[in-house]
Amino acid sequence: MRICRFDANRIGVVKGDKIHDVTDCLDRLPALRYPFPQEDQLVAHLDELLPAFGAKASTTPGIELSKVKLENPVANPSKVIGVPSNYKKHIEEAGRDPMIGQGRPRQTLKEAGLFLKANTALCGSGDPLVLHFPDRRTDHELELVAVIGRKAKNITEAEALDHVAGYAIGLDMTLRGAEDRSLRKSIDTYATVGPWLVTRDEIANPDCLDMTLWIDGEKRQSSNTQHMIYNVAQQIAIASTFYTLLPGDIIMTGTPEGVGPVKSGEHMRAEIEGIGAMEIRVL
Repeated sequence: MRICRFDANRIGVVKGDKIHDVTDCLDRLPALRYPFPQEDQLVAHLDELLPAFGAKASTTPGIELSKVKLENPVANPSKVIGVPSNYKKHIEEAGRDPMIGQGRPRQTLKEAGLFLKANTALCGSGDPLVLHFPDRRTDHELELVAVIGRKAKNITEAEALDHVAGYAIGLDMTLRGAEDRSLRKSIDTYATVGPWLVTRDEIANPDCLDMTLWIDGEKRQSSNTQHMIYNVAQQIAIASTFYTLLPGDIIMTGTPEGVGPVKSGEHMRAEIEGIGAMEIRVL
C-alpha cells in the first residue's frame, strides 16, 4: 500500500494518480496524554490501520494527485539517521572533487559510524528546496529511505527487515564546506522524504532497486541499491547497536555517484523503482 500525508495532515492511500482520503481511520489510534511517546503513532500502529485504510479507500472518491500538496509521509520521527559513503563509486568521485572530499579521506559506516540530521530539515515532495546559503555549493544526494516500523535494539541482520514499516525516496541535500557533516545536512528543507510511504510487503528486495535523479531533464545520478557497501538490513542492525530505533525513525541509506550542485530555479526529479517519483523546485 502507498500511504501519503497531504494538505495539512490528511492521510491518503495512493492508487494510480489519485489519493483516497482515509484520515477518519486515525480515530482508531490511542488517546494519549502528556508526556507523549517519542515514536510516530501512525507508523507504530500501521499494521492495525492497514485493513481500515484499505476498506475506507475502496469507498471514498479519489482526489487527483496534482491537486494536493504532498507532505513528508512520517510526521513525527524521533530521529533521522544518515549512512555515509555507502557506494564505492561515490567514494571515488569524492576523491576527485575537493568540494565533496574537503581533503579528508572518505570513511564508510564501519570507520565513520552513522550521523544524524535534524528533524526540522524534513519536508515533503510538495515543498521546495530552499538554498539558505546561495553563495555556497549545495549538492543533491538521492537515497533510498527505510522507515522503522517496530522498536528495535541490538537486533540481528536477519531480523532487521522485519522491523521496517516501508520505504520512500529521500534527498539528503548537503551544503559543502568544512563544518561537521550533521550541521551541513540539517538545514531546513535539506531532507526531502516522499512522495509517500510504500509498505514493506510491496518491496520484495530493497537491495535491488534502480534509482535515478535528473536536474532540468539532465540525468545526474543513476544506479541501483545493489551497489551499496552495507545493505539495508546491515545498516538497521548496526544502527540498533547504537540507538534504540523507534517506529517512524528514518534511515537515509547512502547516495550513489553523480552528486552535484543545484541552483535556484532548477527542478529536480527523483525516482526509485517500486516507489515512484517526486519533483522538487529549487528556490
